[in-house]
Amino acid sequence: MAQYQCKSCGEIEVSELAAPEACTHCGESGLIDLEAQTAEIAKANDAFRAAIILGGHPELLGQVVCTQGVAAEGLGFMARAQIEVAGFSSFTEENDPYGDHSFGALTISGKKIWWKLDIYDADYRFGAADPLDATQTRRVLTLLFPSEY
Repeated sequence: MAQYQCKSCGEIEVSELAAPEACTHCGESGLIDLEAQTAEIAKANDAFRAAIILGGHPELLGQVVCTQGVAAEGLGFMARAQIEVAGFSSFTEENDPYGDHSFGALTISGKKIWWKLDIYDADYRFGAADPLDATQTRRVLTLLFPSEY
């Protein structure tokens, strides 16, 4: 069973066989395969994370930020955290319920740290209209302690 979302009205279609040719709600033909889109977002999120220790990704633009608590641990701690986040691959149903590789938890110097990745429009004001359009999308990776969430 697959889910498809209409680009026009946003309604979600469920199909057990082939992709619907048009939205049953509005009749438009632009449907997004949500499972395929999630897999592509996960690949882009992984590429963005992997590039943070190299100065950033050439096409997947964004920034890395941290909370005051993480910053207070010092530059060495933040550098280790970024290296670990860049190589993170321990995704499970528990820490990645949406399958888009936008969250992770790890331990740095005995302290549990979370990272989360949010996808915005090019102005960092709203969610991205098309999270796979690198020209109109910006990622923000936040390093934080669970107590700061």
